[in-house]
Amino acid sequence: MDCEQTSPSHSWVFPTVILCLFGFFSMMKPSEPFFVPYLAGPDKNMSLSVITRDILPLWTYSYLALLLPVFVITDYVCYKPVVILQGISFIVTWILLVFGQGLVAMQVLEFSYGMVSATEVAYYAYIYSVVSPEHYQKVSSYCRSITLVAYTVASVLAQVLVSLANVSYFYLNVISLASVSVAFLFTLFLPMPKKGMFFHAKSKDASKKPSGKDIVLDEPRKDQQPDSQESVTISGPANGSQLSNPKPKNVILRVFTQWCQDLKECYSSKCLFYWSLWWTFSTAGFNQVLNYVQILWDYKAPSQSSTIYNGAVEALATFGGAMAAFSVGYVKVNWNVYGELALGILSAADAGSLYLMRYTTNIWVCYAGLLIFKSSYMFLITIATFQIAVNLSMERYALVFGINTFIALVIQTIMTVIVVDNQGLGLPVSVQMKNHRERIGGLLFRGLSTSRKASLYTFNVKCSLFLHVIH
Repeated sequence: MDCEQTSPSHSWVFPTVILCLFGFFSMMKPSEPFFVPYLAGPDKNMSLSVITRDILPLWTYSYLALLLPVFVITDYVCYKPVVILQGISFIVTWILLVFGQGLVAMQVLEFSYGMVSATEVAYYAYIYSVVSPEHYQKVSSYCRSITLVAYTVASVLAQVLVSLANVSYFYLNVISLASVSVAFLFTLFLPMPKKGMFFHAKSKDASKKPSGKDIVLDEPRKDQQPDSQESVTISGPANGSQLSNPKPKNVILRVFTQWCQDLKECYSSKCLFYWSLWWTFSTAGFNQVLNYVQILWDYKAPSQSSTIYNGAVEALATFGGAMAAFSVGYVKVNWNVYGELALGILSAADAGSLYLMRYTTNIWVCYAGLLIFKSSYMFLITIATFQIAVNLSMERYALVFGINTFIALVIQTIMTVIVVDNQGLGLPVSVQMKNHRERIGGLLFRGLSTSRKASLYTFNVKCSLFLHVIH
């Protein structure tokens, strides 16, 4: 399958502007902070137990099932069709939210939103295939920051409309439907990329380039002081070795073979492996908490009988997370030396905020706990992302983060099946807490440094918060 050529008249500015406009309107959804109150309210009339056990888990399952196929197809069809598919999935999701009734409609909705999440990879990868490498940093910051701005604006707008104008949650979803429809229209104007990162590689490009970029990851030697480091060199895809070694004729099999070789070389570095380990566990817990935190809020302060401020809290948490992530670029620290210390300290703060959310009876303290939790996570995940990707080629960057995301989803799915799903083990909460957190957690903790124990401890705390919420 050949990709169309991008018109020479298209500079890096045009696709960046179109992609940013799509990102803004796709995230400009004021209904999201009030998703659970909307389902539990008179419009859908769902109980919290049904929402928790029969609706929300479908997002995790569909996201996991779709991620790997979409990851492969995205590069094969050159990104734009998958970005369009994401726009269509957004529309289907909010049409069901506005007009759908009954449990089955809400479950289909969650599957559709799983497709939205799985196809998000195309949004962030598209730009690298249509702009030159010298613009990567600039356009990446534009695309990521515009989504944070849009989510913050949407959350503030939602809170203002609910608190001051007394607008019902139904009309927030109508506004969201209109916004994602506009976002879909912008996807049609995206120029088609010339080629993908893995498929459709041109042989003449390979002949012009030397063997793949080497990456150097530093690790302390066991027999030296922490500031003494050894260089572990991981080579990128070497075109020379590809020419000398026989490759499968089938392009898909050849790409998968290369992926396996790349992953083996990347994860052979202990530094990259440990940062990836923290990334996967922390991301699994973060997604799980965000997926169910509105259930916790509704339990602490029922939306039917209390004034809720979900929109304001989501806006502040997103803004705080954005500022924390932005500050990483200006903190002059040798992360190779102090990275694990930062993980340990902020993971402890992360864990403390979750315990605070669990045991407090004050909804405002619960809100504050999320602000601390999200800001700490955003700060740490930015460091982890940088440490993993700092010297990776773009191909390996996409591959490693795709696999890390998949593993995080596997962890999240296992936790959901065991704890939430009616088809799971159905163990009492107290038994789950003791066995899952102490036995499994104890096995994971053996042989890890203090900071890595703190990171995994944070994940277990997230599990415990989740157990208490559904209980």
